[in-house]
Formats: sequence, structure tokens, C-alpha cells
Amino acid sequence: MLDIRFVRENAEAVKAAMANRNADVDVDAVLALDSRRRAIVAEAEELKAERNRISKSIGQMIKEGGNPEEIKAQVREMGDKISAFDEELREVDAKLRESLLFIPNMPSATTPVGKDENDNPVVRSWGEKKSFDFEPKPHWDLGTALGMFDFERGAKIAGSGFPLFKGRGAKLERALIQFMLDLHTEENGYTEIAPPFMCNATAMTGTGQLPKFAEDMYNVQLDELYPIPTAEVPVTNMYGNEILDQKLPICHTAYTPCFRREAGSAGKDTRGLLRVHQFDKVELVKFTTPETSEEEHEKLTADAEKVLQKLGLHYRVIELCTGDIGFSAAKCYDIELWAPAQDKWLEVSSCSNFKDYQARRANIRYRGEDGKPAFVHTLNGSGVALPRLVIAIMENYQNADGSIDLPEALWSYMGGLQKLEV
Repeated sequence: MLDIRFVRENAEAVKAAMANRNADVDVDAVLALDSRRRAIVAEAEELKAERNRISKSIGQMIKEGGNPEEIKAQVREMGDKISAFDEELREVDAKLRESLLFIPNMPSATTPVGKDENDNPVVRSWGEKKSFDFEPKPHWDLGTALGMFDFERGAKIAGSGFPLFKGRGAKLERALIQFMLDLHTEENGYTEIAPPFMCNATAMTGTGQLPKFAEDMYNVQLDELYPIPTAEVPVTNMYGNEILDQKLPICHTAYTPCFRREAGSAGKDTRGLLRVHQFDKVELVKFTTPETSEEEHEKLTADAEKVLQKLGLHYRVIELCTGDIGFSAAKCYDIELWAPAQDKWLEVSSCSNFKDYQARRANIRYRGEDGKPAFVHTLNGSGVALPRLVIAIMENYQNADGSIDLPEALWSYMGGLQKLEV
């Protein structure tokens, strides 16, 4: 969340940033609420001071034999006005906070300005596109023939977009999760977290999912809980309303399933595992100082890339422009894998620096060198998301006979299995 003082003192810069984001934000309306709030506070304080001054005179008047009823009536009238001011202040405070929650983050000064995904520059790539001497098959044909998943039965249980993995498909999912967790904890220095898979509205608001994206999430209304769309939510909110006493950066990794209603809602890429409502993901989350957040952002992105390098998969890193960047992010890199049968790139990770935007919403602070509390900077990225990782492995490592070679990094996690075949 943006600090209202920042919005007030940098109104034109905020308006320009929202325009670059293609965000429909009425900054003037927010400033008008802020102005009214400050006027209410000033008027109420002035009235309270006057009431206190007059109230003190009542005792002296009684001592002198005077009649204080008229003054008492005046004091009561002032009290009624103050109560009215207090009620209006609560209403304005609520409207102002709600308005601020709908304002996206300010893009970083280094975030490229652009209208949409077509303006996202490619930062780097790794590996080469694999060439085939046969027509590569899509993952849904490969996986069905190998008995790795059953889309029909998954749909029977929960509807479309809820894949059912089985046999070696389920084992591959589990192997990839374990491989990534081991990599991030043993080589990259993250502490593993096993968080709840459900969060309350406060946690969802802290990381920016609520109120803006309420329609994109599932909601268990009876208990007022939300199945998480990403482990970013519970792991970040671990420290909500706290002043951290640990040395920064704090680096966490977590496996969770993720639930998203919007997946495939436009009827696009709904076949196979491309867009689903439930998927597994290993997440990376960091809490840093403002001075180190940019450096830690680059490190986090490199940690996610290391997963793909060890699996020998061709990928590219793009930097999201202002018109395509996520709601809470100030700067973001997307990592995309090449899927040869789709003949396109598939996003498997978004690595974001939120600066203090989430920390303000969730009230996560640390003590600076001066000992005073200040908001941390939060970072997160997928390290990485399945099942698009499964798609890339299946389509890139397939053979003409429909079998699939497994990357060497997974052999031990697959019980020594090196190839998936009928």
C-alpha cells in the first residue's frame, strides 16, 4: 500500500505512474478524502480544546454562586458535534484505506515503460531450442499414452482445470517438488516453511490479493478463509504486525498447492496442463532492507533460474514493463520455458520486488541502524511452478517412440528411473 503522505506530496508522479501502468485510479478522489480527513481532525481537535477550556470554568462558576446550566448545555452541544466528527472520521478513514488498497504499487525507476506484454524486453536466455527429426507431440498426448494423468476423471471429481496425476506422473510431480526444495535449502540458503494452505482475509489483504482480486480466488465463506493462490501469502504474512529481530535478509522457501479461479477463464490454453485451477509450486520469499532489496531480487531470480539450468531446459528471462507488471510489484522478471510442441514460451516464474508495498499493508518492520522501526522490503518468486515445468520436461525430452528421457538431476528422486516409457 502506498503511504498517503507520499501520495499527497508526489501527486503528479503517482498520476504519471498510474498512467504508465494503465491503471484506472482516481488520485484526486483519494486526495480529496485525505483533505477531508485532515480537516475533520483539525476541527475536532479545536472543538475538544474549546470544550475543555469551557468545562474548567464550570467549577469556578459554581464556587462563585453562578448558574452553570447554560455552559453545561453548551458543553453537551460541543460533545454531540465531536461525536459526529468522530463518526465521520471513522467513515472517511475506512473509505481512504479502501481507496489506498486499490492503488497499485509505484513501478521502480528501472522498470521499462510500456503498454503491454509486447513491450517486455528479453533480458537474457539460457540454452538452445531443441531440434527434432520427428514431429514433437504435445504433453497431453504423451502423458495420456504413458498413463501419467487422467483429465477426464479429474474433471469428474472437481470440474475442468483440476488435473489428476497418477503413477509415474504423480511421482514426477513429487520428485520435482523434492528436488527444488532440496536445491533451495541445501545450495541456495533458504529455510523451508510448511505453511497452512488456507489464509484469512487479513493475510490476503497483506500481500495484495484482496480487495482487488477477490473474484479470482476461491472462498470458503462459512469459515471466512481462502485457499491460497500462492505460498507467498502465508509465508509473507508469517511476520504480519511484527518488528523483525532476525538478521536480514530472511530467506524462506515453501511447497504448497495453489488455487486460482481465473485460470483459463477466457477459454484460452485450456487443454492439458497449460492453464489449471489447482497446481503445485515451490515458492521463494525474502525479507530485506531497502538498501539490499535490488541485489537480493537479482539473487532470487538467479536461484529460480538454477532450477531450470540443472534440469537442462531452455529458458529466457523477460522484464515486465509498466503496462504488464503485477499489481503489487515495483519490478518483476518473468522466467519462461520453451515448449516445442506448443511452439511458444510458458511462464514458470515471476520474480518480484515489492519494496515496502506489502510490508505497509501487513505492517512488517525491522529496526534500522538507528534503532527505529522501518518497513522491510519483500520479494518473492516461483522457484518454480508446476505443471508447466512438467510440460517442458515432457515435450523437450521426448523421443520418437513416445518415451521421455528424464533429466539426470531427477534420477535419484525417481528411484533410479531414467526414462518414462510404456
